[in-house]
Amino acid sequence: MENKIQKIVQIGVPVKDVERAASFYSEKLGLNLLFKTDTMAFLETDGIRILLTLPENDSFTHPSSVLYFQVEDIEAAFEANKKQGITFIDEPHIIARMGDTETWMAFFYDSEENTHALMCEKTAE
Repeated sequence: MENKIQKIVQIGVPVKDVERAASFYSEKLGLNLLFKTDTMAFLETDGIRILLTLPENDSFTHPSSVLYFQVEDIEAAFEANKKQGITFIDEPHIIARMGDTETWMAFFYDSEENTHALMCEKTAE
């Protein structure tokens, strides 16, 4: 198929305050801030850009999709992010077991009240 989607290169996240959101994603989550303007900020993690943007119109003013940030050690990442002042909805917990692999997540709010998650895959003990 010629028009097959190859990969995700950018994810847009609606925000209410670009400066506050850019600070949250770069300083608290540690994403690389590429650049920002008055109405948007671009960050990057492992080749995927995250666009923080003021909604262009009312149809874009809803909370964003959930972003799942992969971490190596979810308990350590959870504790480190809590120390950064990130508000978590829950603690790290198992979402699914697939054979010898467990998928763990911990959901949190960003500075704009969007819900996102830390995610880790572990070998079952």
